Amino acid sequence: MRFRVERDEFTEAVAWTARSLPSRTATAAQQQVLTGLLLDASGPGLVVAAFDYEVAAQAKLEATISEEGRALAPGKMLAEITKQLPAAPVEVWTEGNGLVIACGNARFTLRTMPVEEYPALPPLPPITGYIEGGAFGAAVSQVAVAAGRDDTLPVLTGVRLEIEGDVLTLAATDRYRLAVRTLKWRPESPDAAGVALIPARTLLDTARSLSGGSVEVAIALGTGPSGEALAGFAGNGRQTTTRLVDGQFPPYRKLLPDSCPLIAAVEKAPLLEAVKRVALVAPKTAPVKLAFTEDHLELEAGSNGGEAQASETLPSTYSGPDLAVAFNPAYLQDALNAIDSDQVEFGFASADDAEVAAKKPAILTGKGAGEGEAPDYRYLLMPIQLNG
Repeated sequence: MRFRVERDEFTEAVAWTARSLPSRTATAAQQQVLTGLLLDASGPGLVVAAFDYEVAAQAKLEATISEEGRALAPGKMLAEITKQLPAAPVEVWTEGNGLVIACGNARFTLRTMPVEEYPALPPLPPITGYIEGGAFGAAVSQVAVAAGRDDTLPVLTGVRLEIEGDVLTLAATDRYRLAVRTLKWRPESPDAAGVALIPARTLLDTARSLSGGSVEVAIALGTGPSGEALAGFAGNGRQTTTRLVDGQFPPYRKLLPDSCPLIAAVEKAPLLEAVKRVALVAPKTAPVKLAFTEDHLELEAGSNGGEAQASETLPSTYSGPDLAVAFNPAYLQDALNAIDSDQVEFGFASADDAEVAAKKPAILTGKGAGEGEAPDYRYLLMPIQLNG
């Protein structure tokens, strides 16, 4: 195998695929090959790939191939080397059991691994539809922030992707918060329908990397010839396939009210900065209290007799009984960062009893949608009960 490639394109392709390398040290021979990056110069262009039996990442780039072939190089070492290469074209070739990388006056030789033992990469399932990359990346970012990180509860570590005609609905929850986003896309079939639970971290990394141009979405729910439940995404010369999370996502829709009788509106940027400031005095697990009155919002953190207290007042628009509610400040900041609007609205479920409203989940959205329209992004946040 021998090829010549542009340095920046090669570095980006190696760095991107290396993100899918196994994070744990492999010991068994079959696992050891998974720590390698596959360089495939056997067809038009060069393909750099990584696969750990759960996620497969492939990046295709232009290359001048003078000798076709395949090689398996130590992945992390190759990624470190390519980041430090000088600004010059890169030439790569195999020499016995070694892989030679030459760039400018620099030359490296890596011992290759047995490429014949590398597992076959899963193909992209049949295309289900298409979506604009920037919109998809933004939507996934808004939702994935609420996904769980506890691997002992795998269902909560996924993002639920629901297809219903030309509408995609993304949802994620860790039991303390729930994020839901709807957006339009172009399905292959106008009556397309289905539900897939996709690992949140993989979906987020993939969506961010495909933010330019159109993204192909491919979902196989385990009914095809291979019998595997897979999700695939492709665009910009990059392709990712991942196994779906097995399990039943919680019935989240029943948690979202049809309407919120009490609504408070606050400018988002000042509120985000105020939450950051008052949270400085709060212990790690302590809440930030929000007290809504007719024309302002007061934030408080810390406790009487504690080492420190903080408060800040902001103007707000609110019509209802005085209401005090407390939230995890980190979860509240996540919501504010995710809302794509200059104003945030807090929706509460009870118009008559402020104490009842403060004990029920709040619905955070951006500036109000049109009359009768549901907002395309909703962030449900569980309150923390205040003592006394």
